[in-house]
Amino acid sequence: MTFTGGIIIAIGGLAPALGIGMIGAKAVEAIGRNPEASGKIMVNMLIAMAFAESIAIYSLILAF
Repeated sequence: MTFTGGIIIAIGGLAPALGIGMIGAKAVEAIGRNPEASGKIMVNMLIAMAFAESIAIYSLILAF
């Protein structure tokens, strides 16, 4: 792996990490406001986190 591969992984991992943190924070906030909807919120949160994590996996593939 070259220097550019390291940069790709660093940037490609930072953005999804921030996105996943924001998704989790907003989901906890939404569940706090409306606990009855926690089932729907959790499903949507997990799907959004999976999409954000896939971006990190794409950057890992590009680095190699």
